[in-house]
Amino acid sequence: MTDPFTTALGTSASAMRAQGTRIRIVTENIANADTPGFQRKQLSFEASGDTRKPGVDIKRIFADDAPLRQSYEPGHPLADANGYVLSSNVNPLIELADFRQAQRSYEASTSMFEQARSLYQRTIDLLRR
Repeated sequence: MTDPFTTALGTSASAMRAQGTRIRIVTENIANADTPGFQRKQLSFEASGDTRKPGVDIKRIFADDAPLRQSYEPGHPLADANGYVLSSNVNPLIELADFRQAQRSYEASTSMFEQARSLYQRTIDLLRR
């Protein structure tokens, strides 16, 4: 049986890892917003399959199937036969909102980690008396 302190620390650490990955994916999307033909990446989460070690895992990272933006630029070197260029399907406003949400979730997990660590330390201090 695992103790509640270890469980709390492990759960918050797994959440921080998951949100860190989410922040990385969002920043990759933003960096490639002007890359022609780039498809936005997304990810999904799932509860850890290990009941002895609860937490969150990345289920999968996948390309957003939203259509790419098309613009009529017949002189562009990447234009097709009809003069259209396929841009990325990244919307910077959506990425900013996703980034903020991931950042706040990461901060909440950090706070939970610190509270568990503080409780653990207080318990050790009490046992030393």
